[in-house]
Amino acid sequence: QVQLVESGGGLVQAGDSLRLSCAASGGTFSSYAMAWFRQAPGKEREFVAALSRTGINTGYTNSVKGRFTISRDNAKSTLYLQMMTLKPEDTAIYYCAADSSSPGSLTVRLREYEYQYWGQGTQVTVSS
Repeated sequence: QVQLVESGGGLVQAGDSLRLSCAASGGTFSSYAMAWFRQAPGKEREFVAALSRTGINTGYTNSVKGRFTISRDNAKSTLYLQMMTLKPEDTAIYYCAADSSSPGSLTVRLREYEYQYWGQGTQVTVSS
């Protein structure tokens, strides 16, 4: 059973930066494609960024391109999301997700249903 624990959220001002972390346990982290999703108040959960299990390929939603960077450290079984130039519209609960279906080394998953394991989320609030 894979467990994912997010951390690093908080209250920041517009223009600030934050780095989210997602610590994985209970499985072979290096074999998982990973992603970050977020859910704003009153809205459905949406895709933010994804990363292949090798870390070579990435995918981002348009609204965060150039501001957010997804990365992973397989030796530490940890996924990261570096968020820069934060905007009030980035306010949401951020979730990390793992695809343990033995994806290809360059496979990037963009859809919720493609992920089997989810963390509990970490709140990011950006004030204007």
